[in-house]
Amino acid sequence: MPKHGFLTPKAISNRIKAKGLQRLRWYCQMCQKQCRDENGFKCHTASESHQRQLLLFAENPDKYLDYFSEEFLHGFMELLRRRFGTKRIQCNIIYNEYIQDRDHIHMNSTQWETLTDFVKWLGREGKCIVDE
Repeated sequence: MPKHGFLTPKAISNRIKAKGLQRLRWYCQMCQKQCRDENGFKCHTASESHQRQLLLFAENPDKYLDYFSEEFLHGFMELLRRRFGTKRIQCNIIYNEYIQDRDHIHMNSTQWETLTDFVKWLGREGKCIVDE
């Protein structure tokens, strides 16, 4: 008799694996889907729903980049404001805390290529006081 159910060892194992953060390498920001391994990501990128998302992105890439950049900026600044206030702090500390949120916006889907570029941009825009 097969074991089907919520409390089977396989089901429990799958829930534990899905609970924590996974590798960024297998995350699709457009679909907001996390895959566990290379094969799952490959299957996802070949799926019809992913292809539809890519077509939407191709129509207006600036709209999506601006949206993801704005969301990243909002989340980062909110954490900075609430957690650290006006204290002087290294950007890596804030970023490491920011990415611990399971549903954060990934930096590789924004207009900034690196954290350094982002922090320099914050200084130029006058949103933060940045030490060079």
